[in-house]
Amino acid sequence: MAKVKVLVFPAGEVNSIELHDALSTCVNIELFGASSVDRHGSYKFKNYISGLPLITEDNFLEKLNYIIEKHSIDIVIPTHDSVVLFFSKNRDQILSKILVPDGNAAEICRYKSLTYKTLEGYSFIPKIFNDFDEFPLFIKPDDGQGGKDTFLIKDKSEIPVSINLDNYVLCEYLPGEELSVDCFTDKNGELLIVSPRLRERTMAGISVAGRNIEISDEIKYIAECINTKITFLGLWFFQIKKDKFGDWKLLEISTRCASSMSLTRSLGYNLPLMSIYTAMGYDVKPLHQNYNVQMDRTLISRYKIDYEFDSVYIDFDDTIIIRGKVYLPAMWLIYQMNNLGKKVFLITRHEGNLNKTLEKYKISKDLFYEIIHIIDYKPKSYYMNPNKAIFIDNAFQERLEVNKMHNIPVFDVDAIEVLMDWVV
Repeated sequence: MAKVKVLVFPAGEVNSIELHDALSTCVNIELFGASSVDRHGSYKFKNYISGLPLITEDNFLEKLNYIIEKHSIDIVIPTHDSVVLFFSKNRDQILSKILVPDGNAAEICRYKSLTYKTLEGYSFIPKIFNDFDEFPLFIKPDDGQGGKDTFLIKDKSEIPVSINLDNYVLCEYLPGEELSVDCFTDKNGELLIVSPRLRERTMAGISVAGRNIEISDEIKYIAECINTKITFLGLWFFQIKKDKFGDWKLLEISTRCASSMSLTRSLGYNLPLMSIYTAMGYDVKPLHQNYNVQMDRTLISRYKIDYEFDSVYIDFDDTIIIRGKVYLPAMWLIYQMNNLGKKVFLITRHEGNLNKTLEKYKISKDLFYEIIHIIDYKPKSYYMNPNKAIFIDNAFQERLEVNKMHNIPVFDVDAIEVLMDWVV
């Protein structure tokens, strides 16, 4: 099949990075990212487009369609609930397919009041109040997400004095554990995947630690009821929390990719890719596997430096080899530099037979443009051409000497990550 050109918008948030990781290595996908506000997208998306207007601006659709036509985009994937709703309402004005449900479904999922009204009568819907009739209770924005601007009200003294209840939902307090349940609905409306994951730790409303759990009859029933009442296309998820009796109650539903769908992807369900194929009219079949996964993540740093270089001089002992093992980030960097057409020079004072040591660690000599094995007492700077070069070495005195002699950037082993290019 011809490559499907996919545009992720906006492309700077955590869930857009999950979309990138799920799609960027697929041979049938050519991936693009676009944003109105530049954040992290340019560090990950090879094809990155900045400067789109906000969806609230009059010329947004015009600019979006310009990008779609210029790059022959086949499908656009929105990453924010408000963008999902906007795209759904304006699908007739967008010159490509968009990975969103119909307008009715998008609106139901965007507003909790509509979600609860649509599913009214089911036992998994929490108690909803019109006023502060019972304590404790929980207040959350009707169109919010990620736990932002939510309040637990334990008694009358904690009632916010300046809050417009028309924009909030008041519901029973749910003290128990919380789950996110990733789902997939095919083009015929059949629910093919229900994959619950426990939210063991969150940061800024985002699950950063969790594990998959077995699908209970209760969770499956909730997923099937939701799928029956709302029309989905491809991936979606819902969140549930246990009440004081231990029963699951619905918090919210969303039709965008969740950043922690990476956990479900680790089980073999690439929901973004399956959703693209579904939107393009193809039949998909999930592969169900029998193993469990735990996930824990923290912040990751990616860098850009304003120094152009063509040559990399890198040490061997305690730089490429650390404590008798190959240091994988160093090898990543070496392969990356070769991919970018840069020259990699191995420069070392290694004692013994260097060729045999390279063979021992299964490191090919062909990875290096030149191997400089120093057996005299001349400084490493003597053997280097400093023109558009950098130097990597664990030894401070070596770095100091090269920097003083050639005035080029030098890096310790811990700073190898500064040079890594994550763009795919």
